[in-house]
Amino acid sequence: MASSWASKQLGDLAELHKEQLDPRDSPDKLFQHFSIPAFDSSHAPAIEFGRSIQSQKFVVPANAILFSKLNPRIPRVWEPTVSSELSAIASTEFLVLVPRDGVDRRYLKYVCLAPSVLSNMKERVGGTSASHQRVRPQDVLSIQVDVPDSLAEQKAIGHILGTLDDKIELNHRMNETLESMARTLFRSWFADFDPVHAKAEGRSSGLSAAVDALFPSSFQESELGHVPDGWSSATLAELVRLNSETWSRATYPEVVNYVDLSNAKWGHLESIVSYEKADAPSRAQRVLRRGDSIVGMVRPGNGSYALVADDGLTGSTGFAVLRPHKKTYRDFVYLAATNPENIDRLAHLADGGAYPAVLPNTVIATHIVCPSDAVMSSFSRLVAPMLDRVAACDRESRTLASIRDTLLPKLLSGELRVKEAKHFTQERAL
Repeated sequence: MASSWASKQLGDLAELHKEQLDPRDSPDKLFQHFSIPAFDSSHAPAIEFGRSIQSQKFVVPANAILFSKLNPRIPRVWEPTVSSELSAIASTEFLVLVPRDGVDRRYLKYVCLAPSVLSNMKERVGGTSASHQRVRPQDVLSIQVDVPDSLAEQKAIGHILGTLDDKIELNHRMNETLESMARTLFRSWFADFDPVHAKAEGRSSGLSAAVDALFPSSFQESELGHVPDGWSSATLAELVRLNSETWSRATYPEVVNYVDLSNAKWGHLESIVSYEKADAPSRAQRVLRRGDSIVGMVRPGNGSYALVADDGLTGSTGFAVLRPHKKTYRDFVYLAATNPENIDRLAHLADGGAYPAVLPNTVIATHIVCPSDAVMSSFSRLVAPMLDRVAACDRESRTLASIRDTLLPKLLSGELRVKEAKHFTQERAL
């Protein structure tokens, strides 16, 4: 521990905020008084307005952080962006921690994420089953941590780590915009048939003359209803090969860069875990190639899907791997396989008790309206740069997260000082 640091309990840094909502207030009345949605530990932090808030009981003051006490083996610490004295409400699955005087809020957030704190919590976890494991507030507050005496150093530590997280969040927001644009164009061309309707009605499609000429101006009947003239009713099976490559123990690479269902979320590869050949999980069998679409078959409603942008990866057998017959099919296949309606369809078809799942053939049985190859190529030219940029942002975010995770324990223990950490990030062109 650095000489200017002291050993303290987490309770010396933060107090537990216990103010509860008035149970007599209706949800509509409550939402009128809070400027951002409720927080729930089982979802991404922001819950849609209007959702049930039966379990949302704790007031979150403007300077608090939220620490999930449910299953601390999966750390969840959130720093809500708030602007008023009473800006949010939180689930009872959270501890609402308010920094004491002389403690920086963002620094407190990273203290709660320190490996030593999380390891200590895992030792104190209680509960009758894995799904109900949690820690008691007093156990959290009694954890020992090393703290710099200087508030300025706390702020500097929080700033360095927070800058990395801010860039990750910026990438996330950019990706949401890009993927939304790609999905909107997919729906316009291949579900709503906007260019065909425009031509049939004598209106401008808004497309270039060359692209507009690729679309028909009339419809025909099919088993899927009215579809553009000359287009066909098909399934994804006609455009892809399914699970076309599999590793065996004899053919494994020396290092297995593994993607599990938990690593792919709603179109993004959030992390890739490297294993030595002998230590690779038994489910690490699917060979992934650039351009593959991977769709999680276990609990498909969880959104474990992504477009693979790099070679050299290995996927879980829990994925259906869709490899397009042509490169120009890549974007159409990915967006068709993972559009919200299809994910909902797979979720409803899943069965199997504790781990509901679908079969690989169910994934490629997705019905599609198949356009001409010329339309598919034109679509790819417009959309591929968007999805490639999403992949680049994901790649950068994984690098940033790795740097943050390397710096965090060293900064919070005093092993690495702020100036050294700045040099460390500058060397990596951040």
